[in-house]
Amino acid sequence: MSKLFEKVIQPALFRLDAERAHELGIKALELGLARPARVSDEEKSRIKEVFGHITRFGLEFENPLGIAAGFDKNAIVVDQIAALGFGFVEVGTVTYEAQPGNPKPRLFRLPDDKALINRLGFNNEGATVIAARLSMRKHECVVGVNIGRNKDVDNDDAIANYLQTFNTVHAAADYIAINVSSPNTPNLRELQSPENLELLISELQKRNRQLGFKPLLVKIAPDLTVDEIDAIVDLCIRLGLSGIIATNTTTSRDGLKTLNAEKFGAGGLSGRPLAARSNQVIAQIYRHSKGKLPIVGVGGVFTGQDAFDKIAAGASLVQAYTGFIYTGPSFAGRVVSGLADILKQRGFRSIDEAVGSAAPGGQ
Repeated sequence: MSKLFEKVIQPALFRLDAERAHELGIKALELGLARPARVSDEEKSRIKEVFGHITRFGLEFENPLGIAAGFDKNAIVVDQIAALGFGFVEVGTVTYEAQPGNPKPRLFRLPDDKALINRLGFNNEGATVIAARLSMRKHECVVGVNIGRNKDVDNDDAIANYLQTFNTVHAAADYIAINVSSPNTPNLRELQSPENLELLISELQKRNRQLGFKPLLVKIAPDLTVDEIDAIVDLCIRLGLSGIIATNTTTSRDGLKTLNAEKFGAGGLSGRPLAARSNQVIAQIYRHSKGKLPIVGVGGVFTGQDAFDKIAAGASLVQAYTGFIYTGPSFAGRVVSGLADILKQRGFRSIDEAVGSAAPGGQ
C-alpha cells in the first residue's frame, strides 16, 4: 500500500486542489478503500512491550501517536483512522453553530517544505451533529474533541459560546481540547492572554465538574514568547487543567524553501518547518512545569525519530496531520514502529522513561 500510495495515489491527489484531495481522502476512508498494512501479532506484542502501559490524564492509550484536530473535522472516519494504527483521534475544531469557514481556496501544499498552509476557519457541521455522530461510533481508540469559537461571536461573548459547545460534546468525548490558538478566526489568539484564558478555563472547569469530569486540555500557538508560555503553564497548573497541546500552526514563513510562499496569503503553516519550534515550546513547558503538566506534542512529525524528539523534549503523547497527508495510510504504522525501535535501541524500558529525557537533568 505504501509504494502504491507514493507512486500512484499521491501524485494523482496532488494534481487536485488540496481541499478537494482531502475530501476525497476522507471519502476513501469512509468507504473502506484506504486500508492499513497488516501488522503481525508478534510485531504488535513487541511494540506494546516496548511502550509499556500508556496512561495519560486517566485515559489508556494503545500507542502514543494521535491524529491532530483538523483532519477529521466532522468525526466521519474516527474508527477508520484508528484502524490505520493511530492510538487516538482528535476531531474538530467543533463550533456550536455549523459554519462554512473562510472563502476558498484556503488549503495549500508546499511540497518542497513538506508543509501545508491553511486558513480553513473552523468549517464544521456544528456541535449537535458531531456529538450525535460520535455517540453512534464504536470508538476503537481514545477520542478527543477540539472546540473553538464561532467566527461571528465576539471575544466578549466567547465564554458563553465555548460553554454551549462544551455542553453539547461533553458526553461523547474522552477528552476536550480548548482551541484558542488558530490564526484563522479573527482575534481568537487574544484569548491566550492570561486574563482572558483564566476566565475561559475557569468557567469550562466549573461546568466540567458539574457534568462529570473529563480531561480538559488547551492548545497553544507556537508564536508565543517564553514569558507568555510560562504564564499559560502557571495558569493551567493552578486551574487543574489536564494538559497542554503544543502546538497549533504558525503564522511565520521564515526559512521556507518554497519560492514566493507569500502568494498563498494568510493562514497557519504546518509540517516540517514547524518541527523545531514546536520542540522548543514543548521543552519550555516541560522545564517550567517541572514535568508536572502532560504535553501533547504536535508539529512536523513525519518519522519515528520526529516523534521521539518530541517525547525526549517532554511530550507524553504526539500528534500528526501534515505527515499523514504526505505519507498516506502506512504513516501511523511506520511512525509507531520506528519510535518503538528507537526506544529499544536507547535502552528505555517504557515510553514513560523517555519523556523529557533530553531536558536538563533528564536521562
